[in-house]
Amino acid sequence: MHQTDRRAVVLGAGIAGLLAARVVSDAYGRVTVVERDPLPRAAESRRGVPQGRHAHLLLPGGTQILDGLFPGLLDHLAATGVPVVRDFAEFWLAPGGGRPLSVRGPAADPFLCQAGRPTLEQHVRDRVCALPNVTVADRCDATGLTADPERRRVTGVRVRRATGGEETTIDADLVVDATGRGSRAPAWLEALGYDQPRQERLAVNLTYLTRHLRIPPGTLTAKVAGVGAEPGRPSGFILLAQENDRWILTVFGYDGHHPVRDTAGMLATVRAAAPEHLYAAVRDAEPLDDIVAYRFPANIRRRYDRLRRFPDGFLVLGDAIGSTNPVYALGMSTAAMEAVALRDALTTGDRGLPLRFFRAAATPLGRAWQATVGGDLGLPAVHAPRPPAVRVAGRYAARALRAASRDQVVAGQFLRVGSLQDPAARMFRPAIAIRVLRHGRAGQ
Repeated sequence: MHQTDRRAVVLGAGIAGLLAARVVSDAYGRVTVVERDPLPRAAESRRGVPQGRHAHLLLPGGTQILDGLFPGLLDHLAATGVPVVRDFAEFWLAPGGGRPLSVRGPAADPFLCQAGRPTLEQHVRDRVCALPNVTVADRCDATGLTADPERRRVTGVRVRRATGGEETTIDADLVVDATGRGSRAPAWLEALGYDQPRQERLAVNLTYLTRHLRIPPGTLTAKVAGVGAEPGRPSGFILLAQENDRWILTVFGYDGHHPVRDTAGMLATVRAAAPEHLYAAVRDAEPLDDIVAYRFPANIRRRYDRLRRFPDGFLVLGDAIGSTNPVYALGMSTAAMEAVALRDALTTGDRGLPLRFFRAAATPLGRAWQATVGGDLGLPAVHAPRPPAVRVAGRYAARALRAASRDQVVAGQFLRVGSLQDPAARMFRPAIAIRVLRHGRAGQ
């Protein structure tokens, strides 16, 4: 229900914040997006999104949601040269090392959108800014929340210009925090007399390096190629075709196996994992920019869905709820699914909105968490306890990956789970489990 006399404020103008602003604009008469960074007018990386310079993928669930929220956006991206995978002939991926997934034929349309993160964010931001009831206030830092005397409802947010000046207050009926991993929402809640959410954390000590390349047309048939880490080699790479006839190469390594930050170091990581044709394409490519590095210390999940008390008028979304290993490329698609959960929660009004939203958002985030943490715990380089159930699940997952390189049915189900379209339990259905046991033996 659209409430023309009510105002919402969204903190953060990244992908999660922009999608939140889009769905909130259907329910509130005025929406203000507050962003600390100065927002570029073109598709450029910015300080507040350092990971934006590295490889990103928008998975099937995310592409479909984006196309629903912004009709025609994906067709426009494709028309401007953004590669979109529509056939598995354009897909070469070995997520567990070794042989690639056994997939052939048409993919879900569209299956992958391979816009660079700055390009995708710019196009989404342009669409959001074009909405008549949305305004963007950049160069503003949110410093805290305001609340009613009983502290049962958040009534606005305090902000200060990043260039200095006095603190001011933006009154709001709803404040959505989409400020990312560095969210100060736990501290803000504590200041209002509420418990901080319990935090789950799995340290992975991951480092990755990225640069753009020019690869001559026709060198590769695939638009996306990559090899994941495995126990004996906790490193890997992803190679994606992108807009402007460029390719982006990201190499990564876990604790003790971090790639060296130079051309030789990146090539060594690719050579250790890639088949000869992929290695040769990277080796012979023309570098287009300097190597950039990023460190990802840990998967983090804040369990807002398990809080018993929470103030009305305040929500947390995106990486501010949970941030998972970027190697699995689930962040943007998870944020899109959380935005849909917010849209659906808003249709039934404000009563109990925060806890209803957090419980709904826990489903896509839980799938992403299960996929990434489960995969990371399969690597000895990730130092963490592994209860018996985790060890059994890990052995089954390793066998499922081997089967997925030989069996199209297993590969298809693996892709649906890995892209958050299906819950992980689908991999254990009898029809799939039989194929995993039949085709997943080592040495076949």
